[in-house]
Amino acid sequence: MDQVSKKIDLVENTEIPNLFPKNQWYVCALSKELSTEKPLARTVLNTNLVLFRHHNGQAVALEDRCCHRALALSCGTIEDGGIRCGYHGLLYNETGKCIEIPGQEKIPTKAKVKAYPIQEKNKIIWFWYGSDEHPTPNSEPPEYAIHDDARYVYDGDVYHYDAPYQLIHDNLMDLSHLGYVHLKTIGGNANVHMNAEMKVEQEGNTVKVVRHMPASEPPPTYQMAYPFKDKVDRWQEIVFKVSHITIWTGAVDANTDKLDDPQRQGFHMRGFHGITPETETTSHYFWTIATNPSDPEKAEELKATVVQQTKDTFDEDRIVINEQYQNMLKIPNQNMIDIHVDVAANRARRIIKELLQAS
Repeated sequence: MDQVSKKIDLVENTEIPNLFPKNQWYVCALSKELSTEKPLARTVLNTNLVLFRHHNGQAVALEDRCCHRALALSCGTIEDGGIRCGYHGLLYNETGKCIEIPGQEKIPTKAKVKAYPIQEKNKIIWFWYGSDEHPTPNSEPPEYAIHDDARYVYDGDVYHYDAPYQLIHDNLMDLSHLGYVHLKTIGGNANVHMNAEMKVEQEGNTVKVVRHMPASEPPPTYQMAYPFKDKVDRWQEIVFKVSHITIWTGAVDANTDKLDDPQRQGFHMRGFHGITPETETTSHYFWTIATNPSDPEKAEELKATVVQQTKDTFDEDRIVINEQYQNMLKIPNQNMIDIHVDVAANRARRIIKELLQAS
């Protein structure tokens, strides 16, 4: 096995099987990506999908392969009845059944492709990655009500990483790097970040991290987006689940609100991070960022600012993570030490490792 095909466990520096936790909902698209006009090809969890909307608006996921001569259905066109292959015109409905073969009345019973269970919820398209025992969902997709909360405006995008998905988890679970990687956006004083009070809790397969940085300087993004008076009390709340991470960050003017009050005011940035493996060594990163406009008349302007600042931040992260992984391949099988900021990321890795071992 070559180094590119290996998946590296940074907790114990050992190789683990090339698997992903099953019986989970993973993000396969943002709602805005799917249309009735053009199919979308996407590989998630080593599964080749063609995604599109039926004429009634339903999100559909089929195997991206015509059963006739194997052309990707994503090379075809969407019609009222389903998706038509771009080679010989076979038409498939939303269940994957071929319902028309041009020039031929009889349709073979084997003329079909696999349809995959997906659900659309809160403007997110979720893909069920099931086991042999649970090929169909045994739970509902996660809830992310922020996308439907009138207090917030949001937008997002999809990034591709040439790196394993758990390296992205590591990055998001440890925000101490902000003071070094994101100086021009959401960073701030590196010393404050590294010494921030941090609490890590675990319940089942969920890990929560809370970090407070009282009386600190607001970073550039915060200053652009909110009329802070001077120093701020800043918070970071990170919640890890196997298929996605949510991060609520923000700040209030120093000594004006309690950072443990769930209804606290000030400037909010609520991030959704759907990290889905494409393969063992590549990943999709579906993200959105929501913010609460201090001036409703400038909501769109604020949204544009925060979204662009977030893109700039994630561009910086992607460079670091891709370079990190390439260096791991160049210098393989080297031990890595842990420091105090790694507690939450290590817990997340252990959760995934335990799920893999149990499967």
